[in-house]
Parts: sequence; C-alpha cells; structure tokens
Amino acid sequence: MLSQNPPREYSIEEYYKILSPDFPDFLQKYIELPLLQRLKGIGLLCGTDWTKLYRNRFYYSRLDHSIGVALIIWHFTHDKAQAIAGLLHDVSTPVFSHVSDFRKGDALTQTATEAPNETMIRRDKALLSLLQQDGLKVDDVVDYHKYSVADNEIPQLSADRLEYMYPSGMALDGSWTMEEIARTYNDIAVLKNEDDEDELGFNTLAIAEEYCRHFCMIGHILQLNENKLSLHMLGQIMNRAVALRILAEKDFMTLSEKAIIEKLESKLSSSEKTLSLSGLTRQSNRDSLVKQGNDTKDIELLRRYYKTFRTMESIEHTPSPLPEDEYFCISLKVKQRFINPLVRDGKKVARLSELSSSSHKIIEDFKTYTDTPYGCVKLV
Repeated sequence: MLSQNPPREYSIEEYYKILSPDFPDFLQKYIELPLLQRLKGIGLLCGTDWTKLYRNRFYYSRLDHSIGVALIIWHFTHDKAQAIAGLLHDVSTPVFSHVSDFRKGDALTQTATEAPNETMIRRDKALLSLLQQDGLKVDDVVDYHKYSVADNEIPQLSADRLEYMYPSGMALDGSWTMEEIARTYNDIAVLKNEDDEDELGFNTLAIAEEYCRHFCMIGHILQLNENKLSLHMLGQIMNRAVALRILAEKDFMTLSEKAIIEKLESKLSSSEKTLSLSGLTRQSNRDSLVKQGNDTKDIELLRRYYKTFRTMESIEHTPSPLPEDEYFCISLKVKQRFINPLVRDGKKVARLSELSSSSHKIIEDFKTYTDTPYGCVKLV
C-alpha cells in the first residue's frame, strides 16, 4: 500500500501557497519564538520517520503542520486571533507526537499531549509580549478549540484535520499530487452546519467525494496494525529507556527526535557491563548484584526492542499473540480518523453521506473496519 503511488517531488513552499496565496506578515514573528521552533524537531508522523517499516517520502514537522493550520484559518477567516491560536495549538507536543499518548494508555482518544498546552502558552513571556504588540489577549489565542473553523469533532472538517491529512498522504504513500490538493482545497468554503456554526465544507459534490476517498484511504493506513505496533513499540522503548535512566522525561520536551535517537544509539551501543552499571545508586553488595542482574536483562530487552523498531520491514497479522520471548505483539483500538463533510447542494447544505451513496459506503466501511486481532513482529 505505501509504495503503490509513483515517486513525486513535493515542495512545502508550493503547498503553503495553495493554502494561503498571501502569507500573513504578522505570523513570522510568532513562528520564530522558541516555543514554536522546538516543534521543528518533532515529526508529524509519530515516529514512523525512524523505522524501515515505513518509507516516508519526506520529513514534515509539527512546526510545518502548525504553520499550515494557521494559513488555512487565515485564508478562510482573515482573523488574526484565530490564525495565531491555530499556530499555537500543538506547542505542548512531545517528541514522536502521539507516541506520547500511547505511552500513557491513550491510544483511543490521543488527547493526552494537549494537557499542558494552555499552561505553556500563558507562561511564555516572549509570546505574551508579541500578543500585546498586536492588541491581542492571551485568552484570544490560548484555546483553538473554541474556533469551529480551526477545530471541531470528527467527522466534521476543520483546519487542523484538513491540514494533517494532506502532508500525511503526501509523505506516507504519495497519494496526493499538488494538482489534487489545489483542486480539492480551492473548492472548500465556510458553510453553516446543523448547529448553525461555521464549518469547512465543499461547493461541489464530485470534489467532496474525491477528498473523502483520499482522506479515508489515508485514515485506513493509520488503522492498520503496522501503525499501532510502530507507535506502541516506540512508546515502550521510551518508557524502558526512562526506567533505566538512559532518558529522562524532560528529554521528550527539550530534545529533538534526532537527538533522542542519537542518545539511544550511543547508550545502547555501549558495552552491556558499562551500561548496566550506569546511573545505579550504591547499595549493599547483594542488593547491588541483584539490581545489576535485573538491569542487564532489561537493557538487553530494550536493545532488542530498539533494534527491531529501527530495522523491521514487515509484521505478522495474527488471530492470537505469538510467544513473547520471541515477538512483540499488540492488540489495540485506536482513534478513527475519517470525515463526513458538509457539501453545498443547491440552496441547502447536507452531509456528504446523505448525497453520495459511494461516499456513504466508504465512510461506513471505514468505521467498521478492523485489522486482525493481533499484530506481531519477531524480535531481532
């Protein structure tokens, strides 16, 4: 599936021009804030840039995504506060993005990473100074959820949902061309939904059908056991590295993904004896020997997890788990990412599934799809 489309060249600059032909000058000073620049080192695709199981065609950062969201909001609203709120919506994202949710047992909703967002925004003095210069209050930008064009609930279409599926498709499997992005994006307008709220939707049924087909196909990739296993395994690697004091929790908010990987490479390539003794508190000889023995086993398992994650190229889809001393297995339900957008139908507006039988089937098939009960990979 990930190699079914031909190689394509993508330009983020060209993509941004589609999202907003006029790049608002006021955004740049916010983009340069350390609060946002940290996101350069965090990939949108949740750690899949670091495993051979995926063949991501290019790296797209959380900062790239945040800028894209801001540009979409600006294009459709020309509201400075809403655009800045969109730019700031991911400032609390740790390295490997939603892997952090998997670490915390939140694979189904994937919202745990959002918790510190408001606090980080309110405490950033450089940001508060810029807001004051622009005549804005922090309450105007602290919560993008209150702006329905910026964010809303699945299966509605929002700037955030619209943005992340374009580069996800481009990077994961090359399923979007720039022409397709321009055609679908330029058909979008702000419509009124069932609750009389602003919501992004389509002017043309055929284009809405095309977009839905693409969106659900990419969403399907994120439902597969390959994706579940990759994110959960990387989360377990992070947890074990913290338990062994190879990494610290603060590293996930201060280091880039590249720096985390380099740290793991360096530590896990050390001799077993050297590493097993690192960071241990002095204890009695007997306790120390027991502790070292346990740590040695834990380090060896971490090494196997890490090497497997980095080198795996396929997994097994099974009805039951395979032996845990030889395999890493998952059985998880995860967040479903699909849409049922608004479409203009003459003088009225309706959901796509009400107007298109083919899209209705695609959406229902997506909602009812399940992979095999287990996904497993043989440990190296």
